[in-house]
Amino acid sequence: MSNPAKPGGFPLLTIGAVAERTGKRPSSIRYYEQIGLLPQPVRVSGRRRYGADTVRTLAVIDTGQRAGLTLDEIKTLLSASPDDSAAIERLREVASRKLPEITALIERTEIVRSWLECAARCECPNLNECPLFENPPLPRHDTQRGIAKKKPPQDRS
Repeated sequence: MSNPAKPGGFPLLTIGAVAERTGKRPSSIRYYEQIGLLPQPVRVSGRRRYGADTVRTLAVIDTGQRAGLTLDEIKTLLSASPDDSAAIERLREVASRKLPEITALIERTEIVRSWLECAARCECPNLNECPLFENPPLPRHDTQRGIAKKKPPQDRS
C-alpha cells in the first residue's frame, strides 16, 4: 500500500509516525489540534494524516514549553504566517515578558539550593535547635566545613 502524498509530492505521515519522530504521545498531538496549536489534519480513509510541517510545528511547541512559555503564548507565535516579519517581534515581546519571571525563578532556586545544601550537612541534634528553621531562615555556617551550627544564646542581662 502506498503512502498518500500531500500536494507537492511529500508523503503524509500517520499520527503514530509523527509521534515517533517527535517523541510526543498521539493524545498530545490530538490535544494540540483540539486547542488550535496544530491545524486539523487531512483524513485518508478516516485516519489523520500529517505533512512534514507538523513535525516542525511540534518542535516549536516543545522548544517553547521547555523555555517556559504557556500554550497560549506558543499559540500566539504559531499564529504567524511563514513570511510574517512581525512574528519575530512577537517572539521578542514574549521573551522580554518571560525573562524577569525566569530570573526570579532562578534566584529563588539558588536560595533553595543553598538551604538544601546546608540541610544536607546539618549536624544539629534536633529540629528545634537547628538554625535552618529560624525566621528568617539564614543559617550560620561553620566556614571551615560549611555546617549549620546552633547560634550561641544571646546575653539578656
